[in-house]
Amino acid sequence: MLNAIVYMILLPTTLLAQGDTIADRYGRLIDSKELRKHLEIFAGEKFEGRETGKKGQKKAAKYLAAEFRAAGAKPPGDTSYFQLFEVSYKLKNKDTTIKQKTLIKLHTENVIAVVEGSDLKNEVIVISAHYDHLGKKLKIVYNGADDDGSGSVSLLEIAQAFAQAKKEGHGPRRSIVFIGFSGEEKGLLGSKYYSKNPVYPLDQTVCNLNIDMIGRIDKLHSADSNYVYIIGADMMSTRLHNINEESNFSHTKLSLDYRFNDPEDKNKFYYRSDHYNFAKNGVPVIFYFNGVHEDYHKESDEVEKISFAMLERRARLVFFTAWRLANMEGSLDKKENTE
Repeated sequence: MLNAIVYMILLPTTLLAQGDTIADRYGRLIDSKELRKHLEIFAGEKFEGRETGKKGQKKAAKYLAAEFRAAGAKPPGDTSYFQLFEVSYKLKNKDTTIKQKTLIKLHTENVIAVVEGSDLKNEVIVISAHYDHLGKKLKIVYNGADDDGSGSVSLLEIAQAFAQAKKEGHGPRRSIVFIGFSGEEKGLLGSKYYSKNPVYPLDQTVCNLNIDMIGRIDKLHSADSNYVYIIGADMMSTRLHNINEESNFSHTKLSLDYRFNDPEDKNKFYYRSDHYNFAKNGVPVIFYFNGVHEDYHKESDEVEKISFAMLERRARLVFFTAWRLANMEGSLDKKENTE
């Protein structure tokens, strides 16, 4: 009888250890060399800065879809990877004597792929990154290697890891949905459209893990680059915060910096990326971020300034957190919305 009691006590710990071993196997597929290979294309001159509605953004969308397909992540409903929508915005003019007309209307698309779950497949974990950037100004191309090429290529590597796990019989219980949002630089427009027209119901969306700039080191961490900013994790769910902490402790050993984890923070980072359109609709979120650096929204945000070792480690943290969320028992607790 005593042996049976000891067995029952140790069983959850044993299963967790086995799960972590399997997770490590697939987490290692997220590789700095592969991230570099993708980013040199994605943040290269041929994509012309990926401005929403422009030719370069369309090329980037096709690239994401092709790489999702190659990895084994399927389009929703086995139809199309593209969620089409129209963008309308006002063209800014510094000359106040000129009356504002020209709403500008453009057609664009979010790129969506899924690795379907098993017994809990109707519950989804959304992992997202915006793939648009600032485009071209005169002859200058703003390639946006960090903003948000780093998040976009991380999305591809994480999708490959989950798809490979499923192929080898270790697929997630809950479905993992990968979304490349367009229109973020125009005002979070892609995620705003998705939140109003969700492909997967928001009441079945467990959480959103959003990646926006995770390839650089900011000045606050010049002496210790092994960090990532975590924003929003505990604002709506204590368990989500704990799972992210546990995943980091078990696998990636990053310093998790919470200094911007406050809706009242003067930088307002909580409101400035696509996770916010999930949070304000009651979906718990985590925003992974490396902080603003001297090349933010400048033509100098280039591939050669990316720390691929840190990009790899931060992307792996997102993967390990998603892995635990996808396979956990029970659900996330949800606090009152702190919009």
